Amino acid sequence: MTDRLDPDQLKGPGGLTLRQIHEQTKKSVARDRAYAKTQNALAAKENRWQRFVRFVWDKNRGRG
Repeated sequence: MTDRLDPDQLKGPGGLTLRQIHEQTKKSVARDRAYAKTQNALAAKENRWQRFVRFVWDKNRGRG
């Protein structure tokens, strides 16, 4: 087994070659990362009203 295994010849699950599986995985990871960036950007933004409510809520939690 001195020769290298060719990823274009080896078949994986679903009949795809290992190279095709690798390319699909790379695309999927890139798509997931792009989606995560947009979700984090949307989740981080709070408007003035939300910041005010959070401030009052936190201020009142200290009493008791």
